[in-house]
Amino acid sequence: MRPQFSPLSQDFFDDPYATYRRLRDEAPCYHNDELGFWALSRFDDVVAAHRDWKTFSNAHGLRLDQLKDPDNRAANLNIIFMDPPAHERMRKLVSRAFTPRAITRMEPIARDVIGSYLAALEHRDAFDAVADFAAPFPVEIISALVGVPPADRQQIRHWTDAVLYRRPDDPNPTPEGIEALRLRKEYFHALIEEKRAHPPADGEASDMIAALVDAEVADDDGRMHRLTDHEIVEFATLLASAGSETVTKMLGNAFVLFHRYPAEWRKLVDDPTKIANAVEEVLRYWAPSQYQGRYSLAASEWHGTTIPAGEPVFLLTGSANRDEREYDRPDVFDVDREVGLSVGFGHGIHVCIGASLARLETRITLEEWAKRWRDYDVDEAGCRRVTMSNVAGYANVPVRVRS
Repeated sequence: MRPQFSPLSQDFFDDPYATYRRLRDEAPCYHNDELGFWALSRFDDVVAAHRDWKTFSNAHGLRLDQLKDPDNRAANLNIIFMDPPAHERMRKLVSRAFTPRAITRMEPIARDVIGSYLAALEHRDAFDAVADFAAPFPVEIISALVGVPPADRQQIRHWTDAVLYRRPDDPNPTPEGIEALRLRKEYFHALIEEKRAHPPADGEASDMIAALVDAEVADDDGRMHRLTDHEIVEFATLLASAGSETVTKMLGNAFVLFHRYPAEWRKLVDDPTKIANAVEEVLRYWAPSQYQGRYSLAASEWHGTTIPAGEPVFLLTGSANRDEREYDRPDVFDVDREVGLSVGFGHGIHVCIGASLARLETRITLEEWAKRWRDYDVDEAGCRRVTMSNVAGYANVPVRVRS
C-alpha cells in the first residue's frame, strides 16, 4: 500500500518518522490526492528546493490553508511571505539584530532570564518543564528585543499558541485562533502608535519596533520610503511569535530525549563543552519545525515525477534530518555526531533569522539545567504534544528532579 502523509494527522503530530522513512524509500516525490499538495522528503531534494526560490515561492504563504487559497498571493506584508528582491530588502532591516556580535551581547540577558525562571523551581522536586519553564521564558527574551513591555509578553505567547493551534485533519485555524490573530494585530498597531508618539530620547536604548518606525527601505524603483504600520506589525508578530515558539518546542523535545537517552545526558553533565554540539543533534533528531510550505511557480521533475506549476509543496526538513542517504544511523540520538549542513531551521534565503538566538537560549538552558539537576526523570504518561501548524513538540513535560 502506498504511504499516506498529512501534516494535519494525529500520526504526524505524535510521531511521523516511520511515515517519513516510507516516503523517502517509496514516494520521494509524494502527492496527497485528498488534500492536494506535494511533498519532498529526501535530504538532497529538500536542500535543492529550499535553494530554488524561483521555482518554490514563499509568496502564497506557508501553511496548507494559505497555499490552497487562490487569492492568497502575497499572503501579507511579512518577510516570510516574500521572494527576492523584496525579501532581501526587508530582511536587511532586522538582520543586524541577529548578527553573531549582536547574539553574543544577548547572552548575559538570556542567561539572567533563564536563571531566574530556573531559580523559581529549585525548591521543588517536581514540575512541568514546559508549562512552568520552557513555555514562559523565551517570549521574555525575544519581546525585550522587539520592544514589548514586560507586562504584555505572556499575553503575546497565549495569542500565538491560539493562532497556531490546529484540530487534527483540519487545515483551518479555530475561531479562537482567528480572534487571537485579530487581537495580536490590534495590540501591535497600538504599540507602534505609542512608539511613534514617544520615540527614544537621545542616548536611550532603542528596540526593534522603535528602529523600524524610523527605518527606510527602497522599493523596486529604488525610491526610499518609511515602513507602514502594517509592515511593522508583520515584522513584530513574526519575531515575537517565532522567537518564542521555536525555543519552547526545542527544549521540550530536548528534555524528553535526554530522559530517554540518559547516557547522552551524562556526557553533557560530565563535559559541558559538548552542549553546543548536542543542541545541533536535538535540532536534527526532533526539529521544532518539521516542514516549510512553498508554492510551485514552474513545473519541476523529481525521481521521474513532475510537480506541476501552481501547486502547494511541503519541504519536509523533519524527514531530511533522518535521511539514511545523508546520516549514518540517523535514528540514533548521539550528541557527539557531526551534523554538518543543518536544515532544522530551514535553509536558503528563508533560513530562520533567529536561529542563532534559539541555539543560544537552548545551549544556556542545558548548561544551567545541568548545574542544578544532574539527574531527572520524565513522566512520559503525562507528556502532551501540541497539535499546531508549523511547529512540533510538547505542551507538557512533567519532570521529577534530583539535585
